[in-house]
Amino acid sequence: MSGEEAVEDGAPVRVVLADDEHLVRTALRAVLGAEPGIEVVGEATDGSEALTLVAQLRPDVVLMDVRMPAVDGIRATERILATAGEAAPRILVLTTFENDSYVYDALRAGARGFLLKRTTTAELLAALRLVAHGDSLLFPEKVRALAARHAPAGAPGPLTARLTEREGEVLRLLARGMTNAEIAEATGTGRATAKSHVAAVLGKLGARDRTQAVILAYEHGFVRPG
Repeated sequence: MSGEEAVEDGAPVRVVLADDEHLVRTALRAVLGAEPGIEVVGEATDGSEALTLVAQLRPDVVLMDVRMPAVDGIRATERILATAGEAAPRILVLTTFENDSYVYDALRAGARGFLLKRTTTAELLAALRLVAHGDSLLFPEKVRALAARHAPAGAPGPLTARLTEREGEVLRLLARGMTNAEIAEATGTGRATAKSHVAAVLGKLGARDRTQAVILAYEHGFVRPG
């Protein structure tokens, strides 16, 4: 799987677990290992080991704890996405506190979304499959709460100034968590057109996915919390 390609229908989702707590890894392996179509191919105790395993095993998804010794989940996310190139996996961040600044930094680095460690099994499995098949796990209200602590107070920055009026509208709709189908309906366009607009927004912002685009929109003052 390349960094831009989704897992093919019917193919198993190959997962690496990265968490310094043995009990957490054991619980995750038990849950995921019992699920058809999901295969845990490796476990890492910190971000450095995660980097090595990603290079060796080329998983589809990494479940990444943010707070780990040596190399934390943020640095590991940055390095994996910078070095793995087209083979980069999708990264889901695991956290104890949803408003942790570590979460914001991980999303900004390119993580596809985040999950609380107390999440239910059904939510975990749904999230893993969602990102494995090419989507981002975006919770607009939670991202807004995180962004409220980071968003600038001034005018929008130059990064978002390059967007057309329609692209700006699409970015605001993305920040509300809308799918391509919902964006198409909101803008009175077809789904193919909406998808094209989303791709243009990601390209102009230099964002890997929707989550990173929304983070950049808040960070550059284009979208305001609240």
